[in-house]
Amino acid sequence: MREPVKDKGSLAHMLDAIDTILKRCAGMTLENIDADKVVYGGLAYYTMIIGEAAYMLSKEFKDAHPATSWRQIEGMRHHIVHGYFQVRKDLLWNVIDNDLQPLKEQVESYLAEM
Repeated sequence: MREPVKDKGSLAHMLDAIDTILKRCAGMTLENIDADKVVYGGLAYYTMIIGEAAYMLSKEFKDAHPATSWRQIEGMRHHIVHGYFQVRKDLLWNVIDNDLQPLKEQVESYLAEM
């Protein structure tokens, strides 16, 4: 059973991974990650960390914060880990380009509540 007291640590891990991705991707495009397997692998890894940390949050916390798409975040992690050979770079880029900044703002808000 996951403990609510560990939620703060999981959120901090999420925020760290989000910041790492956003800083690395500043000024980048899909073509940049498509051209460099090491960069792509790192982005996939940190995206996986976000999903794993979300998975480790307590059910109580996730239920109390339904504005965040926890299941989608966890699903992305599962897809990267178990379907690594099928991960579409354009889908990963879409998450980075469109979803991470709003998620960062939500996570920062949740941490400020604690």
